Amino acid sequence: MDVDIWAWVGDTQRQLHEAGNTGLAMVIGDVPAQALEGRYAQLDVLAPAIAQQAENLQMPWLEFYARYWHLIGRIGDRAQGAVAIADAEALVEFTRREDVRECPAAPGAVVALALAQANADGPGYAAERLAALSALEVEPGSLAFASVAEHYVAALLDAGRVEEAVSHAETAVAALGGAGREASWELGAASARALLAAGRAEDALTALDAAAGFKPDDPVAKGYREGVLRALVLATLDRVQESVDALPDLDVVGEHPRAWVEWSYAVRALAGSAQITNTWQLGRVLKQWIDYFAMMGGYRARVELALVAGQLAVARQGIWQARLLADLAESAAGELRNSGDVAERIAALRTAADEATALPAPGPEAELVGYFDAADGFNADPERWVGWLTPLSGHDVEATRRHTTTLGFLGYPARGADIYWTMLVESGDIESADPQDSLYLSSLLIEARQDERLEQLAERLPTAQRHMALGRLHTARERWEQAAAEGEAAVAAGGGIDAARLWSAAVQQLGDNAKGAGILRDLLDSEEIEQQDLWRMVVMATAAEDWETVRLGAARIGIPLQSSEGPIEEEMGLVRIILPAPDGSQRQVLSVRTGPATARLAIPQPPGMEYNAGDLVVFEPQLLEPIPENAEEQEKFVPPFAAVSMLRPGGYTSWFFDGAAPSQADWTEFNEVMAERGWPMWVYSDDNYTVTHPTTGEPLPGVFGWIAVPPDISPVEIDALLDDATERWVHPLAWLDLAKAVDVEVERHERITKEYGL
Repeated sequence: MDVDIWAWVGDTQRQLHEAGNTGLAMVIGDVPAQALEGRYAQLDVLAPAIAQQAENLQMPWLEFYARYWHLIGRIGDRAQGAVAIADAEALVEFTRREDVRECPAAPGAVVALALAQANADGPGYAAERLAALSALEVEPGSLAFASVAEHYVAALLDAGRVEEAVSHAETAVAALGGAGREASWELGAASARALLAAGRAEDALTALDAAAGFKPDDPVAKGYREGVLRALVLATLDRVQESVDALPDLDVVGEHPRAWVEWSYAVRALAGSAQITNTWQLGRVLKQWIDYFAMMGGYRARVELALVAGQLAVARQGIWQARLLADLAESAAGELRNSGDVAERIAALRTAADEATALPAPGPEAELVGYFDAADGFNADPERWVGWLTPLSGHDVEATRRHTTTLGFLGYPARGADIYWTMLVESGDIESADPQDSLYLSSLLIEARQDERLEQLAERLPTAQRHMALGRLHTARERWEQAAAEGEAAVAAGGGIDAARLWSAAVQQLGDNAKGAGILRDLLDSEEIEQQDLWRMVVMATAAEDWETVRLGAARIGIPLQSSEGPIEEEMGLVRIILPAPDGSQRQVLSVRTGPATARLAIPQPPGMEYNAGDLVVFEPQLLEPIPENAEEQEKFVPPFAAVSMLRPGGYTSWFFDGAAPSQADWTEFNEVMAERGWPMWVYSDDNYTVTHPTTGEPLPGVFGWIAVPPDISPVEIDALLDDATERWVHPLAWLDLAKAVDVEVERHERITKEYGL
């Protein structure tokens, strides 16, 4: 964005504060960090909400800001392609409005559209990108210049105009220097890529070294992106060990889709070395990445990864996988606007697969199932087993089960489904097939997202199996009403405990906890009921305040309870309850466990939260963190659980206090006063928080936090108590919001706030 974003955000926040929109003012500053740091769950909630509020307030620049950063969060690190193009086009159109056109950040929309198009099919959109970016006419003094140049270089490379890309990058860097500005790291990296594409790997390395000190536009991503590009350049130079050392580990790049294709290129270049192990695990990961880009409309990335994965499969003699990947690349190429030499590369992959020699099976075909079952599940290579079992699959039922489920595990459920379908459905044997095989086939179809095929299968299954297959499909697609109906029908048809679990889970999603608990309670005498069923029943019964069922479940689980009837209100230790925050993040709130699945929040929360101290919540009694092994750490461990729902609000109201920290004796006495009244208090400031001495200007240790009071306590009573409790302190404490609420000494609290810089 061509603007000092932080200065602009600060000015906008002040305007919002002055207009009384404090909540909106507080959250807008965090949006860019959410986009760049990968906090997408927060971003996907917060950014659209800000955009909507900005539209309602008729603040178009703020609306653009929220929409832009939300889009960057999608097309940047997440590398969304075709699925984001329409939104990017809409943002460009938005910048053409009269009240948005002059926004200094408006060029960012054109760059964002170019990036979305590049994510979808770089070469296919190259001409459009070049035309749009060149029309911007940004000057070297503009903060947008480096970004526009970077993406223009990328478009030139995708257009096959390599020498022009090299020249443009060099010219842009020089122009920035002439304007007294430095290139971004991203522009330096684009220059290195252009030099690499031109066959000048040594120069590319020099350019990358020169860019190392440039300030990145995306500082969070710079480390791993620089490592991937450096590894690719060094591998091209055959400096293998240096390349391996530079290459980020899979667990680093695995969360960053925009690095996947370049990382795979580097791995392919290094796969023949002893330092990089070409394994089935690598093949499985690459297939997951291919599937990701299929969902995100990353057509070019999907083809490139399929070809790289196929070449690596050939190298490790995974011939069946190489052939499937060639088929996948051929299918995906149909989405490309400009396929270039893809057909020739696919043909080369097929030839390589045909010429490769398959690894011999560990024994005779008739004994392979036994060998499979005896194999070490930890060290066995599932990719090889798929190849060895292929001749038997579709004919021998036991071999087919192992072969197709292994195919699904490796990321090829559609191929496994095809084999099962031919063997069971096309042969006409599905009506008499073992229910286990019907389950395997339906699971493969669901995983392969072949919903119509599954519906065809279901029509030919016995009643209970039919309803279970459809119920699993609806559950996987989160169609809860249909899932509940199919689960109920499956139970009625004798589907057993699996049908009851499916029905109960769907009913819970629909909000009918009482019914969901009742479905499982009817199975308490079943020998098949498991601990997890009992806990699910307890959670749902708690949410429905069916305390009799809660007690039945607790007794079966082995949780002793003191009371025998009515609501369960006991002290069962401290827990951490994980709750959502308005910005999409999560908050951990120290709480007192009052029952098997209930806890009372003990920490005051700022206004704007949907919960506060005193609230009774239902939680999922599954630990979110493992219990420490160290005995000393176990003593300090407070178990964390995810909140499910609010059972009963406590009605507490929080009031903010702020000021210079008192003496230890005064603070202890203050805490005792709050505790005597049962008013939860929590200090949110840390040891680094300071305020300003009103006369000397020196920093003083500060303290701020919230006090929560029950609904029967009036604001006047709180104000009076705080006044009495702090009147002898050396420095006064301020509670401005409370003072305004009771209209008592408002000017004094405003003066304290101003004098101490609160």
